Amino acid sequence: MSRNKRMRDQDLNPCMKESDASSKCMDDNNYQKEMCTIYFIKYKNCRKFWNEVMTKRRREGVTPYMPTAEERDNILRSFESVPY
Repeated sequence: MSRNKRMRDQDLNPCMKESDASSKCMDDNNYQKEMCTIYFIKYKNCRKFWNEVMTKRRREGVTPYMPTAEERDNILRSFESVPY
């Protein structure tokens, strides 16, 4: 599977929404990075959060290492608000 297809697969990319939002911001603001800083931070925090989840699952022997989109929705619902 090509990298682009993997990045568009919701089961493999937990931060697709954040990635799309940052890309849209860049498009809307004529690629002025300073206008989209908050979106970049949200994406970075999302990646950090899900990488920690993936690392924990790997250590515990849970497969697949990255939770499916449905599992991630359940994990996020267990928090008061989105943790990133």
